[in-house]
Amino acid sequence: MPSKFTYDLLRLFQNTYRETTTLTSNGSPVHRLIEQHSVDYWLWADLIAPESERLLKNVVRVHKQEEADMFYIPFFTTISFFLLEKQQCKALYREALKWVTEQPAWKRSEGRDHILPVHHPWSFKSVRKFMKNAIWLLPDMDSTGNWYKPGQVYLEKDLILPYVPNVDVCDSKCLSDAKRTTLLFFRGRLKRNAGGKIRAKLVTELTGADDVIIEEGSAGEGGKAAAQIGMRKSTFCLNPAGDTPSSARLFDAIVSGCIPVIVSDELELPFEGILDYRKIAIFVDSNNAMQPGWLLSFLRNIPPTQIGEMQINLAKYSKHFLYSHPALPMGPEDLVWRMITGKLLNIRLHVRRSQRVVKGSRSICTCDCRHPNVTSSMIPFS
Repeated sequence: MPSKFTYDLLRLFQNTYRETTTLTSNGSPVHRLIEQHSVDYWLWADLIAPESERLLKNVVRVHKQEEADMFYIPFFTTISFFLLEKQQCKALYREALKWVTEQPAWKRSEGRDHILPVHHPWSFKSVRKFMKNAIWLLPDMDSTGNWYKPGQVYLEKDLILPYVPNVDVCDSKCLSDAKRTTLLFFRGRLKRNAGGKIRAKLVTELTGADDVIIEEGSAGEGGKAAAQIGMRKSTFCLNPAGDTPSSARLFDAIVSGCIPVIVSDELELPFEGILDYRKIAIFVDSNNAMQPGWLLSFLRNIPPTQIGEMQINLAKYSKHFLYSHPALPMGPEDLVWRMITGKLLNIRLHVRRSQRVVKGSRSICTCDCRHPNVTSSMIPFS
């Protein structure tokens, strides 16, 4: 793609990085939010690196469209959303849409074999409906309709990616030295909208309880340091739903060795076809969590042996959520390519069907062909 969609935006980010006084409407530093949602940068960095320097061998970049199985769209949707003026941003979105959809590869598959990074819920929002056939890289699915319209996102097509952690990883020495004297820790915005209203209710229930720390979050380095210290001193970290079902807090807890307590009934998790989150996290039904005294009683009755096993597993799982350059085997970039490879046969099926089925016929696959995002029994497949 032209440099206006990649290198120019990256230079804009680098040139304005020191302007940390720039905040979003909720008081969060703009650049921290860009970094949390910077999956578009990390995947692009892996793909453009010289093959001699790349450690991942399960995906190879080719330079002719006809040789490619998949097409990654290298557009920094998060940087453009946060750093460009609104109208300038929308104009660039329209340009990106026009450039991509005019390519022979897009016309051949109607975008089904294209990968679009839209990890911030508002990024690329004004035009992404025209690219709904592509694989979207998302933070979660969001069933409220605030971020994605019905029929735009679903597990069979799209992929959930982890946020970039906002705290430093707690290495083996840190884990062995950690004195986890707090039972349950939470630091963040105490009031949220939409599906996050449960957060305020949990705060009311838990505030003042013994061995529990509930704090209003603050922006900047001070807020990061306080969150990092709190997580490293705690056995469990509360992860309630926010404005969306997911948050970066989950991945901060994982790399801090703090067992996540997830109270978010509609949360979809990254790489769940590869990773078993039951080994590192506690999942709590929101109805149970709201019962007076239930959550703390439940946590206090978890056997120490189970806690120890989960802490060991957290140390093993951290590598799956740490973006890096060069990208590392079993790191998030590697798991993205593995998960997308698993979608390839189904993508080919729908591309080939679309190329031979008469337009307008009842044989065209519609949204009725897919399953809703619900938990159900599935046949294992490898």
